[in-house]
Amino acid sequence: MRKIKEAFYYSRKDNGKLMCRLCPHNCLIAPGKHGLCRVRINKEGKLFTENYAMISSLNIDPIEKKPLYHYYPGTEVFSIGSYGCNLACQYCQNWQISQVKPSLREIPPALLVEAAKKTGSPAIAYTYSEPSVWYEYIRDTAPIAREAGLKNIMITNAYISTEALEDLIPYLDAVNVDLKAFSGEFYRKYCRGSLTPVLENIRLLYRSGVHIELTTLLINGYNDSRDEIRDLLSWVKSLSPDIPVHFSRYFPAYRFEEPATPLEKMKEIFQLAEDHLNFVYLGNVNLEAGNDTSCPVCDCLLIKRNYYQVKSILKKAECPECGQPVYGKY
Repeated sequence: MRKIKEAFYYSRKDNGKLMCRLCPHNCLIAPGKHGLCRVRINKEGKLFTENYAMISSLNIDPIEKKPLYHYYPGTEVFSIGSYGCNLACQYCQNWQISQVKPSLREIPPALLVEAAKKTGSPAIAYTYSEPSVWYEYIRDTAPIAREAGLKNIMITNAYISTEALEDLIPYLDAVNVDLKAFSGEFYRKYCRGSLTPVLENIRLLYRSGVHIELTTLLINGYNDSRDEIRDLLSWVKSLSPDIPVHFSRYFPAYRFEEPATPLEKMKEIFQLAEDHLNFVYLGNVNLEAGNDTSCPVCDCLLIKRNYYQVKSILKKAECPECGQPVYGKY
């Protein structure tokens, strides 16, 4: 029988209840019950994580699929995921592994790193389902990966406690944060979460020197008003106009049946964003120039993308024509 692992970040309360402190929910978990993430259980007076080393998905993906456009573009990364999530987005695009328990296989940290090394990939990406609820496994795997010369990448909703994120940051190289919306009401109504801790964690990641990119799935009529997008762009710009932002096109999924976001809306948001930020991209749609990287000063085409086919003239983080610094690693 597989031995489950005791979880980090919890405290004991009255009547045998345990408070999980991994994320802002601070779930108060009764004996025999799970937290909202469905992977942490109160058992015999301790909090255990049931998804430790349990893999639901394993692939070699283009790094652009994460999406990360400014972190070693054109490379492929060893991508893994488990199950569970600490949000409950009604439109979840990966609900088959985030909201239900799929078939799983166990791969301990050392064996996983060994497998990743054999592929020749430069990095391990913790992705697919929400990796922050897989925290103990990542904390054990990431240092081994670092020692083996691999980078650690996380694709996350950033809904995690400051304490847990600060402890993980030394092992992180790059992160894409799924910023659901720039509205607290949207987070509460459609994701069962809160916007404020996500923004605080984005700020913490950026100021800690972790490479960061942001993704927002645009849902027509829900999180794509010009005012809301303008507020989002202004907030990102206040951190840095160089942070890449990906606006991805919504398609019906899980409990949302609204039609796909119109292409005209995607173009409108793209044009608005280009007035605020240096690097803006469109996902789930192949519109001309919506995936290319150009110099924000001289407009030199630096990276040409056709879906996951990448042609780059960057050898280092600066424009070869004018010398303008270009955010990222190349």
